[in-house]
Amino acid sequence: MTTVLTVISTLLWWVLYSSMAALVFALLGWSVLRWTERCAVVFNRVYLACLLWAMASLLLVVGVAAYEGRLHPPYPALLSSGLLRVALVLDMLLGAILLWRLVPRVDARRIRPGSACMAAAVIMALGFGVATSLA
Repeated sequence: MTTVLTVISTLLWWVLYSSMAALVFALLGWSVLRWTERCAVVFNRVYLACLLWAMASLLLVVGVAAYEGRLHPPYPALLSSGLLRVALVLDMLLGAILLWRLVPRVDARRIRPGSACMAAAVIMALGFGVATSLA
């Protein structure tokens, strides 16, 4: 019974933390997409893309940390890991693809791939900057 409760609690915290990060990243991505597209984009679709991206990112980074055995502080050794760098590049590519495929403009056209890449790059740069300043 304890194992079941632990798994349920872990899943709830995973969704909660992912949704909090997704809200911040969606606000940032929405403003970048409005600027690069010069047109309004649908915010709830930006949030959906960022939520899926945040959930996958959390699994990816925790998976790399567990594989390297660095689940506890200090984290600078994890940040200098080559495997984590590869995972972050794949994560950024996933974010650009999710934004490009899921976010329409208000005129029902899909956003440009360049705009999705720009939004993913800004989100990753600020997210990585915050992560390195906290570590």
